[in-house]
Amino acid sequence: MIKIPYFSALSTYFSFGLLFVFGHVRDFFRNIFDFFHSSNLQGYAPICSGQEDFYVRRYYHRIQDCFGRPISSAPDVWFDIVHRYSNDNNKTMKRTSKVTRCLNLGSYNYLGFAAADEYCTPRVIETLNRFSPSTCSPRVDGGTTTLHKELEESVANFVGKPAAIVFGMGYATNAATLPVLIGKGGLIVSDSLNHSSIINGARGSGATIRVFQHNTPSHLEEVLRQHIAEGQPRTHRPWKKIVVLVEGIYSMEGELCKLPEIVAVCKKYKAYVYLDEAHSIGAVGQTGKGVCELLGVDTADVDVMMGTFTKSFGSCGGYIAGSKELIQYLQYTSPAHLYATSISPPAAQQIISSIRVILGEDGSGRGAEKLARIRENSNFFRSELQKMGFEVIGDYDSPVISIMLYNPAKIPAFSRECLKQNVRSY
Repeated sequence: MIKIPYFSALSTYFSFGLLFVFGHVRDFFRNIFDFFHSSNLQGYAPICSGQEDFYVRRYYHRIQDCFGRPISSAPDVWFDIVHRYSNDNNKTMKRTSKVTRCLNLGSYNYLGFAAADEYCTPRVIETLNRFSPSTCSPRVDGGTTTLHKELEESVANFVGKPAAIVFGMGYATNAATLPVLIGKGGLIVSDSLNHSSIINGARGSGATIRVFQHNTPSHLEEVLRQHIAEGQPRTHRPWKKIVVLVEGIYSMEGELCKLPEIVAVCKKYKAYVYLDEAHSIGAVGQTGKGVCELLGVDTADVDVMMGTFTKSFGSCGGYIAGSKELIQYLQYTSPAHLYATSISPPAAQQIISSIRVILGEDGSGRGAEKLARIRENSNFFRSELQKMGFEVIGDYDSPVISIMLYNPAKIPAFSRECLKQNVRSY
């Protein structure tokens, strides 16, 4: 992480403080005016209190036009953006007929599979005609097709694990899996910058949660040593299970996980490693197999490997890969497997086909070319931004490139100027 300049930090805090103060002043006068108007709630409590939606009303609405820009084409290198306008200070946005062709710098379509592909698209269309758009059922009822079994075998072979289970939603893969892997009496040690899905899954588990400094193995060791010595709260009994949660590439920072050091610490203290590869699987490594391949870590040393299909594979859903016993246990207990609708057959076929392209099983070298291109483009783009004076965080070889703007006024100004130059960024 880069060190924030003193002036940038001061001006940023001042700007957010100014927004906060003036927001509360406006709320104060609004409450006075509302007091003299009749309420339509008729005894009901407001569904959102003033504090709960304060951020949305007083900050997000000001820059809403920078985020909710409808897309009217596939998320390819170039795509079409529909313009919108507002007559009420961005509280509501209305569509126009104006469409702009923009360079896509805000998509997770790392390898370009989300657009039409000469190998994947015909097979997806064939699957759509054969299986229909949806199974309309959970996996345990009528939601398991031959494609789902083939997909799970392909994913397990691709990531280097004995077995895998797939889910229809990437976010739910973390949120629904963690509560069945660990519960009360267990200890979760989570990276401070882990994704929201990991945080919600950890909270839903009922386990004790402790946080270690972002990507700092030495602090992870301190936290593990301290809490193993202390044991469970009040009873001081030994922990039933200890799980360390990390990401392969952190989605907001673009940093690679210090996986070899973290695995070494977890081995020392007999803690399980849960690795979220949502942004690294299919995007990094010599053959696209993620941070384990890139950093030289044996997949046998990572107990639970999680990933999503929404980035490199141009589809939807997520997976958990691990031992056969682990996957069988999840098949019997995971609510995302038991109750949620299974991943659609065309989406499953898209993943299978894209994996084949990445591995070169389609008979061409396009997979290797795509991997080389995403790596070279990311590194070139990062280095050129740094030469221009931007403060860019993250590591080389990472497809996630974050630019620090600091001041909240710069965020909408930067986004709107990019749109004027036919560039779409987040």
